[in-house]
Amino acid sequence: MNRIANVLAVAALSLASALPLAHAEEQKVAKADAARGETLFNTGVPASGVPACTSCHGPGGSSTMNVNPKLAGQHAEYIEKQLKDFKAKTERNQPVMSLYAGALSDQDMKDIGAYLAKQPAWKPGSAKNKDTIELGQKLYRGGDAKRGIAACAGCHGPAGAGIPAQYPRIGGQFAEYTEAQLVAFQNGSRSNSVQMHDLAGRMTAQQIKAVADYIAGLR
Repeated sequence: MNRIANVLAVAALSLASALPLAHAEEQKVAKADAARGETLFNTGVPASGVPACTSCHGPGGSSTMNVNPKLAGQHAEYIEKQLKDFKAKTERNQPVMSLYAGALSDQDMKDIGAYLAKQPAWKPGSAKNKDTIELGQKLYRGGDAKRGIAACAGCHGPAGAGIPAQYPRIGGQFAEYTEAQLVAFQNGSRSNSVQMHDLAGRMTAQQIKAVADYIAGLR
């Protein structure tokens, strides 16, 4: 009986001593590696058929194509969440991004997010439609109480910088991309934000176009 008790005691001590090491390993895996994220962003994952992110989003995430969003300086948590949503395909299913995100691990996503967050924030564009600037500004800063639309600035900030871990940076984003996302939230083809689905659902096509154009000029 004593021999069994001794064996159990030794086993318990061994397990207890191993737990801190195991926990340390978990923390090591969970910690974002921006340098690794840079490599992934610039080279992709050739073995899995994932091309370099730069091919669409530009060096450092500074896209020059309005169908592909600017990502430089975007909050790491937002990037990570969007990649996970693309991979899941349930709330944000875009053929190309869902395919590529499907080949990424959670660690890959975290590392890419960390890299992009460290890049200088993208350069803002400018509002192109002078006829809708006033409407866009009114919606962004004050919303539309009659239609139950909250001010965009309430969550994304006066300059569209957003809040890390909560709301994305949107100021200076391509108007065409912002408009497309608002329409997607409105019609349900993008459903990974209940709040945005509700707000976009209350907006008219004119309001969406106006606020998207105004956001493009924020800095």
